[in-house]
Amino acid sequence: MLLKEIRAIVTETVVLAPEDQAAEEANTNWFGAPPHERMGLSADEVVTVFEETAAVLREQVAGCGHQGTATFYVWHDAVAGQLRCSAGTRKPGDLPFPVEYRVTQDLRAIVVEFLQDRAPGSIAWGELEPVPFPEDESGLAVWTFDLTPFGR
Repeated sequence: MLLKEIRAIVTETVVLAPEDQAAEEANTNWFGAPPHERMGLSADEVVTVFEETAAVLREQVAGCGHQGTATFYVWHDAVAGQLRCSAGTRKPGDLPFPVEYRVTQDLRAIVVEFLQDRAPGSIAWGELEPVPFPEDESGLAVWTFDLTPFGR
């Protein structure tokens, strides 16, 4: 079901409106999956579907004649227990996150974190701890894919 939902992103109209960033919120999708579904998926197949989806989105952006920056991005919202993705006209270093984030090329690590979450969206009270980040990497990991058509 998760893979099917990710693939369905390309059936929706991508809103690219640099003059109206709020309108681009329509591009945000979130995906959950029960633990039994997560255990049946491999990170590689989820990564492949996201990469294929991003490539199709790039073709759609080229087809609509958009003349500026366009970025597709994916992250794991651990609080909600969801994989999320969006697209917009911001550059990777200027994405609309209310928290500190870091751009990564390692989509697999984001997907693995999501798939290994056996209690999506919940944390046992006794297990609450600050989330440790490696010293050189802090903030939410966000994978980005340039949707700007090649040759522009």
